[in-house]
Amino acid sequence: MKIRQSLLFATAALALTTAGMQPSFADTADKRIALSNNYAGNSWRQAMLNSWGKNADQAVKDGVVAAGDAFTTAENQATEQAAQIQNLILQGYDAIVINAASPTALNGAVKEACDAGIVVVSFDGVVTEPCAWRIAVNFKKMGEIQVDYLSGRLPDGGDLLEIRGLAGVFVDDEIHSGIEAGVANHDKFKIAGSVHGEWTQTVAQKAVAGILPSMPEIVAVVTQGGDGYGAAQAFAAAGRPTPIIIMGNRHDELTWWKEQKDANGYETMSVSIAPGVSTLAFWVAQQILDGQDVPKDLIVPFLQIDQADLEDGLANTEPGGVSNVEYSLDDAKAYLESVN
Repeated sequence: MKIRQSLLFATAALALTTAGMQPSFADTADKRIALSNNYAGNSWRQAMLNSWGKNADQAVKDGVVAAGDAFTTAENQATEQAAQIQNLILQGYDAIVINAASPTALNGAVKEACDAGIVVVSFDGVVTEPCAWRIAVNFKKMGEIQVDYLSGRLPDGGDLLEIRGLAGVFVDDEIHSGIEAGVANHDKFKIAGSVHGEWTQTVAQKAVAGILPSMPEIVAVVTQGGDGYGAAQAFAAAGRPTPIIIMGNRHDELTWWKEQKDANGYETMSVSIAPGVSTLAFWVAQQILDGQDVPKDLIVPFLQIDQADLEDGLANTEPGGVSNVEYSLDDAKAYLESVN
């Protein structure tokens, strides 16, 4: 499969071989790591939590750490997540890994954690507080490459529908910025309308259905993940021609794409961050607790599936899930060695 993530593991394997690194558990065997997650209402977040759980449970079983507990807020609100982080501080965790509701609104709670001697690692939805570590993909580039792809497929351009994610979240802002940059680079395209799909099929379907009656002919839909299948259903229900819809690596999206490809040769691409990035965040926290020098800002590849990769991508994605790559301790060590 043409997955950008594979480049990481080629580099990682080489780095691990040349570094001759050996596992070191003794310094973190009594350490406790917590995950603070702000939202679990879509398949990506559920896959992310599942990856964290499997990885953390095994790490505890192996004696690498004493705990790897996950906590998710009831509502997607920064104030609630800040209170959750403050509670984790009081519970005495040694490290807190955060998928943040806001890049800035949690900074006060994050600073409190750092001042208490707690390691804070943010991923996906990262925070801007300087004392924290950040792990993200180049979300802006993820937006740009969608329009780059469309420019090759649709040289005459046309009107686009943009489906955004959760309002106010770092990921949504960055992908949107990339899409805007892509349209600026390929000025035959225009964003004719925009809705928030919240990275969820059902929300996206309802939002797209609501805006379609006021839309001109749409040649393509640019997305953020979890919204492609919902968009396709909305266009079908409205009796409108199916445009090129960028997918987000979800099983329902890949299944629909495969059905359309087999029926009429439908072509598109799919791109997202792998939910297993949570496992890298776990091991980064463990390595920091182990005394390793880790850069404050880390970039991981996004996961891209192209037309020729569709069958492999679908076969390797669990029903109801998301195409994924998970990290072992050795993978994380090798990755950190490659960026140091």
